[in-house]
Amino acid sequence: MGVNSLLGGNSGVFKSQTATSPMSNRQFRFMVMVSGVLVFGALLTALNVYELHKLTQQHWTKMHDPGEADAEGRGANHYAKPIAWIKGKRMESGYLKHVVNVFMRLGYEVTHNENENWDVLWAHNYPFNELKSTMQKLKPYQRVNHFPGSGYISNKVSLAVSGLPYIPRAFRMPAEKDALLKFSKVNPNMMFVQKSNNHRGIKIEKLDDLDLGTEGSFVQEFVHNPLLIDGYKFDIGVYTIITSIQPLRVYVFMGDVLFRFCPEKYHPFDPEIRDKYVVGDDYLPTWKVPSLTPFYTKFGSGMKSSFDAWLKSQGKSGCQHCVWDSVGDAIRTVFYAKESLFIQSGKSYPKTHNFFEMYRFDFVIDDQLRVHLMEANMSPNLSSQHFKENRLLYEQVVFNYLSLVGVGTAVHTGTVEPQSKDEEDMVVSVTDIAVFPNHCLKNCNASSACEQTQCQLCIPCLSSDTLVDLKLAYREHLARRACKRVVPQAINPDHAHTPSNMDSITPENTLMTEWFRGKCLTDSSFCN
Repeated sequence: MGVNSLLGGNSGVFKSQTATSPMSNRQFRFMVMVSGVLVFGALLTALNVYELHKLTQQHWTKMHDPGEADAEGRGANHYAKPIAWIKGKRMESGYLKHVVNVFMRLGYEVTHNENENWDVLWAHNYPFNELKSTMQKLKPYQRVNHFPGSGYISNKVSLAVSGLPYIPRAFRMPAEKDALLKFSKVNPNMMFVQKSNNHRGIKIEKLDDLDLGTEGSFVQEFVHNPLLIDGYKFDIGVYTIITSIQPLRVYVFMGDVLFRFCPEKYHPFDPEIRDKYVVGDDYLPTWKVPSLTPFYTKFGSGMKSSFDAWLKSQGKSGCQHCVWDSVGDAIRTVFYAKESLFIQSGKSYPKTHNFFEMYRFDFVIDDQLRVHLMEANMSPNLSSQHFKENRLLYEQVVFNYLSLVGVGTAVHTGTVEPQSKDEEDMVVSVTDIAVFPNHCLKNCNASSACEQTQCQLCIPCLSSDTLVDLKLAYREHLARRACKRVVPQAINPDHAHTPSNMDSITPENTLMTEWFRGKCLTDSSFCN
């Protein structure tokens, strides 16, 4: 009975549970469904975390594994830093330290050894002999800091005897010995110096004491009346950048100019004391010239602005513009004179868009504020080991230089190669380079009109090469920072509606000059 009672009791309990089971089953099924959803969500979250982790690992792997390519076939350079190959002798001496610093600040990986994936080559020496095969197989995006034929400007003998304006009269030895002797008889009080390409051992000598039979040298008129500041003679170095040869585009860095003073006062003059008239490695810097010291050290002026302020203090407030305008004209004259030689040298290479170059043009100013071009230096000194204060000048020069030529870009990728046409158009598009819209609509609508010179800048008439040149010119203009264009020449906004006389320049230079005039009409910043 106890058992029955127990069974009966359990049975009662069972019946009671069974009676409420429909509600319990629905609750159970709901709980199971909710639990399933939660479990699925957790699994999905875990999968997403795993995939994100995997992608992150792949990204970093690509950055460090140059052999691996992504799903679109792009290798490590799509993710890694662009590569600057800086090539020179005795790199351990640090003479290119400031170049390295600027490249690294711009996000480059710097190497001193050849790497097939390099983006920019900065070669201290002329690279077209040692690396000729590499230079002839450049990828479209690779850039090199020299132009073929750049020695036609930096060769001291060739430039001195060119007979160009602003260059003191010079005679090539021994070929022009008789002309020199005749010239000296007409100018008996003139002093001369003999120079060669190594530019060492310069000294004023009597003509009878010069070796007029020395091959590879020249004898040049000495500028006997230099402008003096506190009694010191000086020269100025203007950093000059060429970005294109056909058409020609040349800029000068006007953020500052290198001033170097002779360590001894010019008067009383003695040709036996070279430190009175020759600027050497141990020159007197701007900050040690008494009249310039307060401008430079106290009021934050650079070398150029200190000089301009000194001129103003001497009652010559408008004269600095004459000096710098003459400097620009002298540089422009040299490049126009040597342009055809650059073009001929460039024919050995598929494209010249890969190349750019910086020179330092050295001038002397006389006491009438006339400028005299002495030489142009390829791969100018950029080391501040001798004068630590020059660090700022050199790094600003390099930064502005790389910015101008598009190597120091604001669009950061793992290479200087554009990643897409959309990226290119974002930076500069056809709408940015369009000029003379009214003229084009009225006179250049027919397809046959493109044969007319005045229609060749209209968008439907642009050749592919001209389109590339104009886009590069536009980008240079936006990126020029403290650089000033000297070729094409500045345009007077008041005269921009009328084409200037361009009979003496090439058709390519004519088109580029006209394009700047067209842009000048709508944006005055393009005028100069």
